Parts: sequence; structure tokens; C-alpha cells
Amino acid sequence: MNFDLFSIQDIVQKYADVIAQVSGVDVEVVDKKLYRVAGTGLYAEDVNQDMSSEGYVYKHILNTGEIRAIHNPGEDFLCFNCPSRSNCQETIEISMPIKVHEEIIGIIGLVGSNKDQRDLILQNEKLYLEFINQIAYFIAAKALEQKEKESKLSIIATLDSVIDHMEQGVLIMGKGNIITRGNESAKKQLGISTVKGKTVEIIYTGDELNNTSEYKMIIDNKEIFIMGEVYPLELRDYQYTSILIFKNIKTIHSDLYEMTATLKTVDAKNIIGSSEATKRLKRNIMKVAGSNSTVLITGESGTGKEMVATAIWRESDRRNQKFVAVNCAAIPESLLESELFGYVKGAFSGADPKGRIGKFELANQGIIFLDEIGDMPIYLQAKLLRVLQERTITRIGSNQVIPIDVRVIAATNKDLKAMIETKKFREDLYYRLNVIPLSIKPLRERREDIEELTNYFIKRYSRLLNKFYIYIERSTMELLKNHMWRGNVRELENTVEFMVNMMESDGVLNDKTLSVDFFKDVSTEIIINNNSDTITPLKELELREIQKALSIFGDTTEGKRKAAVSLGISLTTFYRRLEEVLKK
Repeated sequence: MNFDLFSIQDIVQKYADVIAQVSGVDVEVVDKKLYRVAGTGLYAEDVNQDMSSEGYVYKHILNTGEIRAIHNPGEDFLCFNCPSRSNCQETIEISMPIKVHEEIIGIIGLVGSNKDQRDLILQNEKLYLEFINQIAYFIAAKALEQKEKESKLSIIATLDSVIDHMEQGVLIMGKGNIITRGNESAKKQLGISTVKGKTVEIIYTGDELNNTSEYKMIIDNKEIFIMGEVYPLELRDYQYTSILIFKNIKTIHSDLYEMTATLKTVDAKNIIGSSEATKRLKRNIMKVAGSNSTVLITGESGTGKEMVATAIWRESDRRNQKFVAVNCAAIPESLLESELFGYVKGAFSGADPKGRIGKFELANQGIIFLDEIGDMPIYLQAKLLRVLQERTITRIGSNQVIPIDVRVIAATNKDLKAMIETKKFREDLYYRLNVIPLSIKPLRERREDIEELTNYFIKRYSRLLNKFYIYIERSTMELLKNHMWRGNVRELENTVEFMVNMMESDGVLNDKTLSVDFFKDVSTEIIINNNSDTITPLKELELREIQKALSIFGDTTEGKRKAAVSLGISLTTFYRRLEEVLKK
């Protein structure tokens, strides 16, 4: 260990003065580098000087560790190389090593400069040796104590640095839960600029999540919920009785959200489409975005219900809060309740032993999007209704009621009114959800959007697939515009992705890049409908047959002539019917 006698120089000087007073001779103390740390008499004015050029006896003691008494300075063999040997003023010298655990950290030197001092030391040499040895022990003990103090301070400084750089909040508390130390993260999470000296009350809620305990902390008359642990400190110092390591529950929510949020969002103005139905949808999104009322989005699968939900979020006052999406059809019925409302440690068999925060709690202050709400089991609908009415949730296995401020946006592709009739959906929940209804038209009812969407997807997948693209043939675009699109925008996107993959190096999209299934789609739907109890409107059948004829004979003038012949109508009637049907 690196002991530094200069760190206790004042104490060493006091011991040197004591030795000088008791012994009646001059005293000096040097460190292991042969710098004079303390001195009396002849050496009082030369403290802090380097003695390495003349301390031959001291060098010998540093090497051997032995006590050395020089009765005739200048004549002893250790003095042969000393430059002051011929005119040495010393008449006697006793040198005592200062040791800590057998490590020599310095030397005490008693030096007589006249005959009386020499005689005095010789008469009481044994007594002096015992006395100096005791003083050497005292100095060593002080040096060790100082070193341990420095080590503790160094450890404390290191711990302080670690604590200050911790992402978690840390509070060190003394007797009476008075805070004696708090890191920057704690101040930030608690929203308090100064924590030292404040009294904090920490109440265990009984819930455990993510392998940590939940507490309600009261500080400055504010209630804050945190997740963490309190560790008692087995110290005698009343300033340090316990340490709390924690995260604000809001911070945990944000961390979980950052890990799970993978949404593709869009502003209302960036929704693609210029049809009247799409323009009306955009206007309605802007109207309802600023409200906190529940929204129910209806539309066929693939129409973009989640896109509309995120657009409402992006245009709302909650845009800087969380948007949490839950697909009620994708989560097993047995797990949906715990997914929505969370559960505490040990809530039920098979659960994550750490516990889990539910999606409603995670979305607090923001928006929760309940997609495929029609697939929610009837028993859970009752609990959802209660949440919407009371604005509180309770985790599974917990008695703690948690207030929430969440805007709910639900979506479904099912006929909820028909489900109410068959007792598969609660009527009271339907009216609670359907405060602001938004309906998304299927793609076949807003064909003006198809060309814009197609061009958007072509650009997107050309870039993603690193494909060279020039143009799409007009006849191919007409086929896409006249298709039924039972899968709506999702089906169109998949079709375009396939076409871009099939595109030749010339960069042209044409009928050859369309899949075989694309041309089979119309006839397949007709067969399905003929084998079911569904009644297809004549206009829709007429559109299908016209589309089918066009897909077979092509969109050229000659193709349309052949299509009219196959349908048993004149070319003029064909054009009129085609125009009438496409206007619907």
C-alpha cells in the first residue's frame, strides 16, 4: 500500500516535538523516499527537504528494516560514502523504522550534536529505544488510520459517482426517513430539485411487478407510485439507515412502451386517396381528434382501421403520449384479461412469476386501440364496460384500484348490431364504444383511390426490393382499378409487392406481372356466393361479369368489343353499363 506520511505531517511533527522534549536531543522523521517530514532543533528549518543525497544510514534501514544505533558518526562503515563524513556535527544517532504490516513507511532519527547529548543517550539507550519504538507504532497507526480513511472516502466517491450515473433513482435515508442523499435520476423522476433533508413516507401497496415491489411514496405532499426495493443498512450511523432504489411507475411504462411500440403511423393529411369517401374520412378524423370521447371504427378487413386510429392519435392533444394497440383476436381468450389489465406476482398458475403491467395501465394519459373488439369474450366485455364507466382498473390478484386517463379507440370488421341480437356482444358496451362512429368504405366503393395507392406501393416496394421501375401499363392499371379487392388495401399492397417482384429488368409492370390468382378471383367469389345463402345484388353481379370479361379479353377497344359479344350486349350498351356500374 502507498502510505504517505505527509498526509499526517502535523501529527508526525507533534510526535517529533514530544520525543525531543523527553530525550533532550534533536529529532527528524523522514518518509520512505527520504524526504524530511518533521524536524526539531537543527532540522526544524529543513523540513520538506530531499535527504536522498546524504541519508546513507536511512537508506540502509529502508533496505534491512533493522534498528540502527551509530555511536561514532563519521567512523561507522555506513558513513564512508557520506560527503560530510570529515566534518560531521553529529555525536550519536539512533534510527528507528516506522512499519505498517512489515512495510517500512518512514524512519525516526534521534541525533545528538554534542558530548552531553551523546552521554545522555548512551546512559538511557534501552529506554530511548523502547520510547522511540512506541512513537513509531503510534505514527504507523495514524498512517494506517489515514490510509483507511482515504480508502473509505475513495470508495464513497466511487459509489457517489456510480449512484449519480445510475438510470434508477436512489435515495439514502437516515433515522425518521429523512433523506441524506439522492441522485439526479431520483430528483428527475420525483420532479423535485432538492431531496436532501426532506422526509419521505414509503408505503408498500402489496403488488409486485417485474420482480420488484410497488410503493406509494409521499414527499412534499405529493403521491408518487414507484417500483423498487428498500434495503436496510446495518450501520450504527443514524444518517444511513436504509437505501431505496426505484423507478417511477411512469418511467417503467415509458420503458416498456419503447420496447414494444412498433407502429407505422400517419397524419390525417397524409392518408392516400382523393375519393369523396376518403376526403370525408380525413375531415371526420380532424373533427374528432381533439375529443376524449370513445371512437368505434368499422370497416372490412384490410381497409386500414389501425391507420385511422393512429391518425386520430397524431392529430390529438395526446400525440406526445403513448398509443398502445391490442388485437383482441390475436390473443388467446384465457390471456386477454391479463394482457389488458395486468397481474401481480403469484396471481395465477402459469403466469410470469414477475407479474406484468397491463396495456390499459401502460396507455395511461394516452390512447389504447382495441382492434377486433368483436372477438372479445362476453365476460370480458363486462369488465371493459366497467373500466369505461369508472375509469379505473384493478390488476389480477391485486386489491389496488388504479385510476387511469385513457382514450379508447375500438375497431371491428364485424356487424356488432347483429352480434347483439345473438347475445354475442353486449348492447350497453356497444353504445359506450359507439359514441363517435367512423366507417371506412371498402376499396371497391372508392375506386378513385386505387391508382394513387397503387403508385404509392409501387414506389415503396421498388425502393425496398431495389428494383428498377419506369411505368405501369394503362391496361394493367385498369385491371387493378376494376378488381373487386375483397381484401381491400391490404390485398392491393400484397398484389403490388408481387408485381414488383415479378417485374422484368425493363422496369415495366404489365398483365404478365399479375398472379394467376388475380384472374381467378372473380369467378371464385361467384362460386362461393352461389353455394351460400348470401344474395348478391344484380349491380354487383353485373360489375363482376364486366370485370371478368375485361380480364379475359383485355381493356383494348378490340377486347371490349369481344367482352360485349360474350355478354350478349352491344358495344354501346357495354360502355354505358360499364360507366354506370363504375359510378356506384
